Amino acid sequence: MSQSLAKDFNFHSLLKFAFPSIIMMIFMSLYSIVDGFFIAQYVDSMALSAANIVYPAVSILLAVGIMFGTGGSAVVAAKIGQEKQEEANRNFSALTLTTLIIGILGAVLGNLFCRQICSLLGATPVLMDYGTAYLRTILSFAPVCLLQALFQSFFVTAGRPGLGLSLTVSAGITNMLLDYLFVVPLHLGVAGAALATGLGQCIPAVAGILYFTFARKGLRFTRPEFSKGLLSTSCFNGSSEMVSNLSAAVVTYLFNMLMLKFEGEIGVAAITAILYGQFLFVALYLGYSIGVAPVFSFNYGSRNKQRLIRLYRISIRFVVVSSVIIALVAAFGSPVISAVFMQKGTYGFELTRHGGYLFSIAYLFCGTNIVASGIFTALSDGKTSALISFLRTFVFIVLSALLLPLVLGTNGVWLSIPVAEFLTLFISVPKLSRYFKDPKVATETQTSPN
Repeated sequence: MSQSLAKDFNFHSLLKFAFPSIIMMIFMSLYSIVDGFFIAQYVDSMALSAANIVYPAVSILLAVGIMFGTGGSAVVAAKIGQEKQEEANRNFSALTLTTLIIGILGAVLGNLFCRQICSLLGATPVLMDYGTAYLRTILSFAPVCLLQALFQSFFVTAGRPGLGLSLTVSAGITNMLLDYLFVVPLHLGVAGAALATGLGQCIPAVAGILYFTFARKGLRFTRPEFSKGLLSTSCFNGSSEMVSNLSAAVVTYLFNMLMLKFEGEIGVAAITAILYGQFLFVALYLGYSIGVAPVFSFNYGSRNKQRLIRLYRISIRFVVVSSVIIALVAAFGSPVISAVFMQKGTYGFELTRHGGYLFSIAYLFCGTNIVASGIFTALSDGKTSALISFLRTFVFIVLSALLLPLVLGTNGVWLSIPVAEFLTLFISVPKLSRYFKDPKVATETQTSPN
């Protein structure tokens, strides 16, 4: 595994290495998108609104798995780079155990207080029954949800991104097939869509447990050891990714409340459709960040300055080209995305299509910010990573969402995220430029990992 991370990557080989993670993230985004499609097409738009109303609760829980996955993999990959394989295995085992326990607690507490959570998230009487049915089912799978998010990062660290890809693709296909079965022929409604998602997540979670249990070499399960600072360092390193998900929960709640105010329940359905599109497009950058993170971490741990600079330059090239392409696809594809979730000729369709045009501006800027945050996480600079993430996914969005609608109404809601992404560039770009300006900076401005 260390040999694959030690490779001298060029543009094409690095993209090839990150490709499985990119596909994994795309299929993970499809979990929610496919749910939304079947709910919108075979239940109704109010059910789609309800699924988005309760999404913040799911996002908060998922944040934990992603935090331990990205932050913990940075710690473990650095240990491997220092040729401390056994310590890396013990740390990985401890992180997995912690994630599992948190998942079990989330499932129990979520089911006990499901209706109260829905009410807290703003579910109206029209949406309450749909919301509780969806949330109660999806939270029952909290342990596997967290584990599959954790293993997503650690399959890459173990040098098996291809295995992670195949498992995630299998899970995605299973989710799609079960969505159709449960929602269309069996008429299980929103609960059926949530059940399909949970069963799909079982595939990478269970397979990950089996793989790391029976692996004979490389990264594998062993006796857990909570070495000093393991959890705190992992949480700190992964804080940007956790902040992104926690912020997404708050922002989704805020958007839901704003759209209820300006457009009613159909407005929530419209913003849901746009956010589903965002899940898909942003998955490219999230997958790339996850895929290249172990390479950055390994070279950081082995103090290879020149390769860190080379990896950075390749990443910038990738982001610039892909940002333009995605922005164009999102803009011209807005009617298509709208038609997936809304019936053509309705007010909901026109509202979603118009919002999609405005929202597509965000894709010109978000890739740089996401990849920048991921790079700093991989370099164990959790402080900078969290700063970028927090400003991008919370501070600037909340300010924009609170101020722009006062002047622009519903258009202000659509433009909140594009404005937030643009403002974040003034933080992420200087931080990256300063860090990688001199080859010495990559190792000398940071203390080496323990």
